[in-house]
Amino acid sequence: MTVSILEQRRIEAAFAKGIYEEMAAALGEEQATAILTSAVVKLARQTGATMAREAPEPSIAHFAELMERWKLDDALRIEVLREDEEHFDFNVTRCRYAESYREMGLGKLGAVLSCNRDGAFCEGYDPRMKLERTQTIMSGSTHCNFRYTRAP
Repeated sequence: MTVSILEQRRIEAAFAKGIYEEMAAALGEEQATAILTSAVVKLARQTGATMAREAPEPSIAHFAELMERWKLDDALRIEVLREDEEHFDFNVTRCRYAESYREMGLGKLGAVLSCNRDGAFCEGYDPRMKLERTQTIMSGSTHCNFRYTRAP
C-alpha cells in the first residue's frame, strides 16, 4: 500500500513534534527551529534530486507532473496560471498540509515542516530552477503563490 504524501507528512510531523519539543527544552526554541529547518531543507534537496532521476532530463513539464503526487487525497487544490519550458506558475487555493499541521497543534512549525521544502526541493531537482513565493496559506494568506522558473 502506498502512503500519500499528505499522510506521510502527518506521520513525519508527529515524530518531528516530539523531537522538536525535546530540542526546544534542551536548547531553546530558536536553536531547535534552526536545527529542524536545516534537516528538512537537506532532506527536501535530496528528495528533489531523487525525483529528477525519474525523468530522462529534468524539465518544467516533468516537474509539473510530479505535483500530482502532492495533490493526492485532495491535499492541494491548485490553479495553474502559466506552464511553459521556463515557467510553472500556480496558486494553491487549499492546502490540507497547513490544515493538518494546525489540527496537530503544529501551526507555528508548519512552515518549517512543509513550506520550507519547496524551494530546496526544486534546487535539488534542478539547480537551474528557482522558486519565488511571497505568500502562503500557512502564514495566513488566502493562497500560496508559487512561481517557478527554470533557466535554459
